Amino acid sequence: MRAVLPEVLTDVLARHGDRVAVTDADGLLGYADLAVRARAAADRLARYDVRSEPPRVGLYATNSVEYVVAYLATLFAGAVPFLADSAFGPFELSRIAEDCGLDLLIHAPSADVRDIVSETLTDDGEFGYLTVSRVRRYETPRPQLLDDTEVCRFTSGSTGRPNCIEFSGTAVSAAAVNWVKGTCLTAEDRIACFAALSNGLAFNTSLLAAFLQGASLHLSHGLPTASRVVRLLESTAATRLVAFPALYDSIVRRAPEAGFATVRTAISSGAPLRDSVREEFTRLTGVPIHNYYGVAETGPLTYAADATGGGLGTPLPGVHLLAEEHGIRVRSESMGSRYLNAPGLFEQRLDGEGYYHTGDQGRLLDGVLHLTGRTSRMVNVGGRKIDPIEIADVLRTAPGVLDAVAFEAENQHGEPALAAVVAAEPGVTAQSLRAHCAAALPSFKVPGILRLVDRIPANSIGKPSVERLRRLLSTPDSH
Repeated sequence: MRAVLPEVLTDVLARHGDRVAVTDADGLLGYADLAVRARAAADRLARYDVRSEPPRVGLYATNSVEYVVAYLATLFAGAVPFLADSAFGPFELSRIAEDCGLDLLIHAPSADVRDIVSETLTDDGEFGYLTVSRVRRYETPRPQLLDDTEVCRFTSGSTGRPNCIEFSGTAVSAAAVNWVKGTCLTAEDRIACFAALSNGLAFNTSLLAAFLQGASLHLSHGLPTASRVVRLLESTAATRLVAFPALYDSIVRRAPEAGFATVRTAISSGAPLRDSVREEFTRLTGVPIHNYYGVAETGPLTYAADATGGGLGTPLPGVHLLAEEHGIRVRSESMGSRYLNAPGLFEQRLDGEGYYHTGDQGRLLDGVLHLTGRTSRMVNVGGRKIDPIEIADVLRTAPGVLDAVAFEAENQHGEPALAAVVAAEPGVTAQSLRAHCAAALPSFKVPGILRLVDRIPANSIGKPSVERLRRLLSTPDSH
């Protein structure tokens, strides 16, 4: 089947040749130079002997110009890029390598990839500071890719084993085209992106979408502190800021007095953004935060063009969204095809009309989506269904609590139990938290397992890490 993305990218790189395409702290590439670099790297990839057609290439690195070069090169080489979250640890990475049958891995030299690579391959600098390694062979049979799959991305599985979503080139292109239309992205936009390009927030809003219009994409290395954000915004005269809620919270706490003069739009997604943070951010900076709702499996779904109101906005072009009693169902032009490494699971979430059941609950008010909870994360304890979001919300109101996550776990007898991990200030105890919950909730909703920590472990998009939360329950409590 004829690939879609190489043709699209060839066209935009040629059409916007003289404009700045992508920058990071170490340099920049214009569109014409990006094309040259990507083609050279693609030629190098094509010379490596691999065992599959098309080749399967994992990208495991933080945002950089070189990451963008490697992504485009993989597509130009006729290979399929597998975009792994740089926050994945050795466990998740080894599962990806085995489950998906990777041939090569492009990674930072410092990445811990010892368990999955067999040799480091030589190059002539086509990939900059990144390293290309051959992935070792596993005895597990490799699942077959769909004929039209051009990109694979990951979403967290319930056990910490990432599910690999296959996307056609048509779906990836549609996500970018519809984002451009729905958000009025122009060639004059300069996007400061602090979300990992492996995640849907950045992948759908800040990569191909920017290139379609000839906009410029500005990336940051390292931990995205408030001061680093300000420096990047000032140095690039950015017009758009793309980040997760945790970063906006950090900016509000630092209360910067400058840095946002050119920014017209801030975009948030991936986790709930508190109204108080949104309002205070706009008060401090004069920049409205536009909420965006998307699901990894379906791409971008809604956008709040009116940042002054509540909710997550109206459906983007190409999106059909139904908010019903049993949850939100969506059908989009940017929909994934299936999970490569979890046969049948994706298909179980589709109905006869092709709508994907998101697991979210919500309602449409005057066409604007408002989320109210989840349907698929209910905890069943003793035959009673408990919404963990409700429990976490109650815990967050306790004195000294900074954040909380509730979920289902097993007690010492191997039975389902309600567990909670709570980030709290010194002096807070499990006993005081249980008493707080008991004053507001029925007894069966009081967590039977409580673990106190300094900070909730999270992945690169700011969401709690399921795998690390479960590990915490098996380690001694230091509080």
